[in-house]
Parts: sequence; C-alpha cells; structure tokens
Amino acid sequence: MSTDVRPIAESELHEWLNTLNTGFLSTARVTESDVAQRAKYSDLTRIQGAFDTGTGRCVAAFRSFAQELTVPGGAAVPASAVSNVAVLATHRRQGILTRMMAAELAAAHARGDVLSTLIAAEYPIYGRYGYGAGTSVSEWEIDVPRTGLDRHLPPDLDGGRIDFADAAEVRRVGPELHERLRSVTHGAVDRDERWWSLVTGLEEMSHRPYKDKFHAVYRTAAGEVAGLVTYQADDNWTDAKVPQNTVQVRDLLAVTPEAQRALWHFLCSIDWVLKVRTGYRAPDDLVTHLLPDPRSARSLTCSDFLWVRLLDVVRALSARTYAVGGVLVLDVTDAAGPAGGRYRLDAGAGTCERTEEAADLRLDVSALGCLYLGDESAVRLGALGRVAEERPGALALADAVFRTARRPWCPDVF
Repeated sequence: MSTDVRPIAESELHEWLNTLNTGFLSTARVTESDVAQRAKYSDLTRIQGAFDTGTGRCVAAFRSFAQELTVPGGAAVPASAVSNVAVLATHRRQGILTRMMAAELAAAHARGDVLSTLIAAEYPIYGRYGYGAGTSVSEWEIDVPRTGLDRHLPPDLDGGRIDFADAAEVRRVGPELHERLRSVTHGAVDRDERWWSLVTGLEEMSHRPYKDKFHAVYRTAAGEVAGLVTYQADDNWTDAKVPQNTVQVRDLLAVTPEAQRALWHFLCSIDWVLKVRTGYRAPDDLVTHLLPDPRSARSLTCSDFLWVRLLDVVRALSARTYAVGGVLVLDVTDAAGPAGGRYRLDAGAGTCERTEEAADLRLDVSALGCLYLGDESAVRLGALGRVAEERPGALALADAVFRTARRPWCPDVF
C-alpha cells in the first residue's frame, strides 16, 4: 500500500480527528466544536496526515506546535512540541511515521527551533529519531492516617491562608503563578490560554469531557499568591457508611517550599479523605518529606516523561548554565537530523562552538538529549555503552558539568 504524507487542508480536519481518535482507541464522535477548536488553535501547516493513495482515506496523524522549554539556569528556548501521533493498525510498519518525523525535524530546524520535545507513549519508538528521555516523574499515594499529621488541628500555613477559588479566579491568577514557577523549574514548558480554558471548563473536547474540579489558592501573609492546587475526589463509602475517599491531585503549583508544605498539609486535612494521590511530580519532589512519616507515601509510578531531541547543538548547549567549569569536546552522531558534528563546550564560559579538536566523548544525539536537562548520568550512559569515553576522566567531568542540583520536572502532558 502506498501513502501520501502531507500537511492537511482545513476541510480534512474532521477526518484527521477521526483517525486520531481511532489510533488512540477512542470511540468518541468528532463534533463540529472539536473541528472548530482545532482550526482555531492549530497551525495547519504543522498538522500532517498520511493518505492511502488507493482509498484516499487518512490513515495516520501527526501534529506539532510552538513551545518554550525552560533549561537549567532559567532560560526559555524555542522548541517544537510533537503530539497527536497515530498510525492506524492497518498501515503500521510501512515507514509512515519515519516520513512524518523527517518532515517535522527538517521544518523545525528551518524555523530555528533549538530542539524538539514529546511525551512517548511507548519507550522504543522515538530513540531512533534522536529523542532521549530528558525528565522523569514520580507519583505517590499518601495514606493520610499514617502521615503523623494531627487532623484535629488546622494545617500549618506559615502565616498565610488557603481559600477555595472558582474557575474564573484560577484563569486570573494561574498563568502568572505558573510563569513564576516555570522561570525557576528546568524541564517545565509554557502554558497557553487554551490550556487554562480546558483545565477550568471554559472549553472542552468531546473525547475528554470536562469534569468539575476543586481549586484552592495559597496566599502568603502579605497576600501574594504563592500556590495553587486543583484536585478531584471520589465518593467511596463502605457498607457501614464509613467514608473511604481518595483525592486525586490534577495540578499543584508552588513557588516556595512554604506554599508547597501548606498545600500538601491542607489536602491531608480534608474530612472523609483517607488517601491523596499526588499526580506526576519530580522524582526528588519535597512532598514525601513534608510529612512527619515519609513512608506514609507509597510510590505508584517512576517513569521517563519528557523526551528531548536537540536540533541546534550550539544554541542548546549555550542556552543553559552549568554547575562547574570544564571543557568537553563532544562528537555527536545524528543519522536522522541536523545535530551531527563535533562541538567544544566550555562550561565555565557557557559557550559552545563547532570544532575540529579531538573528541573527549562520542555519543548519539539521543544520549545528548538524556543529558541535556541534567537528569541523567554520563557515567551511567557510559556503562550502558551509549557514551564512549575517548579521554580518561571525560565521563566524570561530563557528569559534574551536566547534572543539576535538583532534577528537572515537566508538570504538563501534551
């Protein structure tokens, strides 16, 4: 079977969305509202479809959009975020995704994007296109009675206060709070107006109907918004009419440790709640150690999350900061894109340039993506055979140069 891979026309959006739903195993019916939303918020030149030349039907979907990624040091670099990737089961193993990805990476490089990002549903797929797992996430379930917190006392708010908020207030205070958090959280990405509209129910998609949520805002003693939590709760009672409810955190933003402590203690103080699920947090998040008994938080998930693919190595490595100085010459291979070459990174000066000097390390661009945000160990990648050491001590130096004191965190699925 032959296929034609190309950007779609607006008249093809309905069929493209049907293909996307089928690929994601959703039986939701595509509505005219879905089509109108996608047309309103999307750049059609960045939506690809694969069309069977025999039947004319859309058999694969692919989309990218503009994004900013915060890197170590706080700089925001332009990225191309890849999402909505699906190839129908009838047309797998025909090279369709490879063609779509090649077109996307070439276009992203031509646009001047520094890197590309995605969240991988399956681990083996995207490494062959140069992506590496750049961040990880963890989720815990807190057994509230075991925390050691006295639920008969009000939560410690450090002089501040917590108030419930409606959707309109969240849309008013949330974006500025998120920007403050994003500026100091490497691995975080920007949120646009539509993100806040969807999370607060101003808009919804047919395959993901909006469900009401609780919102609460933490303000400091001076009245400054320093934290925001969005959560849902189930309605679970035993036969003896004893509440056994679980809170599921959907979003928790806190720009100070005090705000974070106040919000977690607040969640653990809600009547009728026995368990709190934290949602996806950084693996070194403070939440467990903000509880008197950290063992009351049981680990549910620890997994790779945001994948990073460098397109412009010079700009990418020059954009972030490094904890220690040192010079490394990296020989980067990139079979599927533009990042290949030899680069001299001067971590002390914060500069990177192409060079002909002898290499200290040899690695694929996917391994560089793993190292870029500071979450992975060069020594560990060396032991796995993913980074080759050409100069003794270069792996240890790379570990010191690239690693960050706190692990990167991307709060958002996209």
